[in-house]
Amino acid sequence: MEGDIRRNKIMEILSGSDRPISGTELSGLLGVSRQVIVQDIALLRASCRNILSTNKGYILFKNDGKSGFCRRSVKVKHNNDEIAAELNAIVDAGAGVLDVVVEHEIYGQISVDLIINNRADVEAFVRKVEENKTKPLNELTQGVHFHTIEAENEAVLDRVVAKLKELGFLMEN
Repeated sequence: MEGDIRRNKIMEILSGSDRPISGTELSGLLGVSRQVIVQDIALLRASCRNILSTNKGYILFKNDGKSGFCRRSVKVKHNNDEIAAELNAIVDAGAGVLDVVVEHEIYGQISVDLIINNRADVEAFVRKVEENKTKPLNELTQGVHFHTIEAENEAVLDRVVAKLKELGFLMEN
């Protein structure tokens, strides 16, 4: 399969999916190596395709224009043992966690898409960090980081902020 045709097929697969698709899954569907998929994704991104790379795979960001969806950035601080408590507080209040961002003194802003919407997503994320013996980004900044959170309305976002403050995770900007 030629590169242009394969990249169009990748876009077709991602457009038709409401969940992240792993590089391994895409490589199996298209009969190429995972490395070829990684290169194709890089080329698609360079041509202004809005493909997010999450810990669960690739997903096409669809700006569907839903009115009522609100976003807010929150600055938080906690240790690694409190990751699940922080993320569960957010999803239990009715919001989703789009990303994690740290401001590193040497490397600048480092941002990673998370796309965590429920307790199962939180559990999968924490398990993946533990299984891979990976250090979370917040270790680069003594626990300080930001999340972009999204919810149906500002009241839900206010509830998240109140809960994070109650738990001692919220930092004032």
